[in-house]
Amino acid sequence: MMSNPSNGPVSTRVSETKTDPKTSTFSRIFNRNGHEKFPEPETKPTGPPKSVWREYFESAVVTVIMALFGMTFIVQAVKVPTGSMQNTITIGDHLLVNKFIFAPGQSAAFLPQREIRRADIIVFKYPGNHYEPKRDERPDNKPIVTNYVKRVIGLPGDRIRMEGRNVIVNGKPLSEHQIDAIDHNDKAPLEIVNNPPRKPGELYDVYYDPDRSDDDFPIFKLPPLGVGNGHEIVVPPGNYFVMGDNRNNSEDSRYWGFVPRELVIGRAMFVYWSYDESAPSNGNFLLDFVANTRWARTGTLVK
Repeated sequence: MMSNPSNGPVSTRVSETKTDPKTSTFSRIFNRNGHEKFPEPETKPTGPPKSVWREYFESAVVTVIMALFGMTFIVQAVKVPTGSMQNTITIGDHLLVNKFIFAPGQSAAFLPQREIRRADIIVFKYPGNHYEPKRDERPDNKPIVTNYVKRVIGLPGDRIRMEGRNVIVNGKPLSEHQIDAIDHNDKAPLEIVNNPPRKPGELYDVYYDPDRSDDDFPIFKLPPLGVGNGHEIVVPPGNYFVMGDNRNNSEDSRYWGFVPRELVIGRAMFVYWSYDESAPSNGNFLLDFVANTRWARTGTLVK
């Protein structure tokens, strides 16, 4: 009897086929010719490796170049050594000046540039005294070298005269908040005697000594180049008439003349540090720095 092999136990060998995962259809589409894209071999830099000192040197050079660019075209730091702008700006204030805002030439609409306006506080190169040239022989008051900080009162073409405390511009009194204050000339802020309520339109403060009256100004007596009549002057084209906020202790356009546009450096922005030069010294630099710094003035906007 023959056994039917189909009736007996059957041993089945199942062969397993292992397949590698293939890239997706999208991946194959974006790979050239459907082939897998292999990374390119790393390219090693040629030449000797940079030393640590060389990297530090290159970083320092870039930093210096950027700082010089910024100080030339954007901002400049200045120190205020005199009290002609007190109490708006005090002796010992260190200011940042915006040089870009008054940059000459045509300005694009999206750039923060504009023309000089009345009441702007500007920093400029001292143009020199047209009436008393001998006053420019002081080593700390050299024309074109010494920086001044004043407020713009007259624009090109304005007619200006003085009537007591009032500044008359184009026939109308300039709207200023007048405060009575005493200047003790000790590098300290002015002593306020009377501060009346501010009226509408008075955008900035000016300070007058109640016991002084100055009405004898060279620019009104000796108008240069025939731009005045002895009582009223006319600001020439391309020039500005400036005054200090400490009206009884400020050498400004009333005494030495106009400020040409090309001598304007920029607009005073804010106080980044203020040191009280009237305070006593402790004999220690660090102690003096901490004790005599006017911390409350740090970041104060100049206006």
